[in-house]
Amino acid sequence: MRRNFRKSSNYVDSKVITFSILGVLLLSTVVFGILMYGKSVNDDVRSGQLSVEQIASIKEKEQESESASTQIGKSIEEAEKENVKEDLRTKEEKSEENTNKTAETIESLLNNTSNTEKQTEKKQDGTTTKNVATTVKAEPKEVKKELSFQKPVEGEIMRQFAKENLVYSETLSEWVTHLGIDIKADKTTVVNSAEEGTIKSIKNDPRYGLTIVVSHQDGFETVYANLLSSEFVKEGDKVTKGQAIGTVGNTGVFESVDEPHLHFEILKDSIQIDPNLYIK
Repeated sequence: MRRNFRKSSNYVDSKVITFSILGVLLLSTVVFGILMYGKSVNDDVRSGQLSVEQIASIKEKEQESESASTQIGKSIEEAEKENVKEDLRTKEEKSEENTNKTAETIESLLNNTSNTEKQTEKKQDGTTTKNVATTVKAEPKEVKKELSFQKPVEGEIMRQFAKENLVYSETLSEWVTHLGIDIKADKTTVVNSAEEGTIKSIKNDPRYGLTIVVSHQDGFETVYANLLSSEFVKEGDKVTKGQAIGTVGNTGVFESVDEPHLHFEILKDSIQIDPNLYIK
């Protein structure tokens, strides 16, 4: 009987333990489910809050973007308006400047016309109209006179120009070159300047005796040698064409045997040339 009781007691204990374990499991399941539900609800709440915050943030950003866009749009529009105003202002200033220049030009033209009219007032004298206005005189331009040499003395040419050919010298008794012409004339015959110029020098040449050199324009010079005197001029004097500058003599050593004459030369840029080519 005791065995049966023990078996019955063990059986009851085993059922109690089994139910206890089941109860604990069930309670744990319920608690776990409650906890999971609460967590889920909390997550949903958080998710909802984040969504609201995100939405609010997005709206704020949109508003800021719209405001910025509006400001940028206004700035661009204002800048365009300012540029248009500046262009208009510049055009107005240029137009005003051109107008002022045109006015000044017109005024200048009117003044010039007025001055011209004042200068061209005319006085009636019968059927002839004479200009009595003061006219502007143009400065005279220096016109170079064409040189035209004349014979310094009248007479026969005793000896011609011979630069390449030789001529016989009675004085030297030999054939020599002759860089001028010898014009026969009596002693004391007045020698005239062949063209206007300046007395460059008066000297005693060891070959041709008393000699006067006159400088002319364009590099020309004339030489008057074998003179008796040069009492009419001095170095530096201005002489006119045909003006007396000396007298014929016989002072040239190289031509002392010859009859009285004037030894005459023409030089161009310090080179002797044939006087017959220029004497008219």
